[in-house]
Amino acid sequence: MFNPDHTGGYPTVHASEGRRYFACAVIYGLGGLLIYTAMAHPPDLIWLIFLLGFGAAMLWLGEMMRRATRLGIVLTETDLRDTDGKVLARIDDIVLVDRGALAMKPANGFTLVLKTRQPRGWSPGMWWRIGKRVGIGGVTAAGPAKFMAEQIALRIKARSG
Repeated sequence: MFNPDHTGGYPTVHASEGRRYFACAVIYGLGGLLIYTAMAHPPDLIWLIFLLGFGAAMLWLGEMMRRATRLGIVLTETDLRDTDGKVLARIDDIVLVDRGALAMKPANGFTLVLKTRQPRGWSPGMWWRIGKRVGIGGVTAAGPAKFMAEQIALRIKARSG
């Protein structure tokens, strides 16, 4: 029922190049603007520290997003993982795929509801995991994410009945 495609690969979701560049540019730009504002027009000491700290945090977040969005998310026979091998969720642990318009999900993505709580994790722009929920999406392309969600839903349906 669930076989790899003709190349031997499984459904994979990658960051959309345009969204990736735009998201990183916005975060880097915010960090640079905060630091520039703090240096060009120095406010009181407490605000100076806040602006420099927040600007540095945005530059760090931009770099994390740049690195995270180089990876992809792969659906295999047994689990959902990133292309570095980090397991996001086991297929047997998934109860529901939530991809509705009013679902709490990332942009162009979907949310998985799990049976058991998992440790928190986050890859900016690609996925997040809090408790029994895993969100896939953000700067990902809509088509491959929808296909992956449908494949997971088919696996859940086949398992349950």
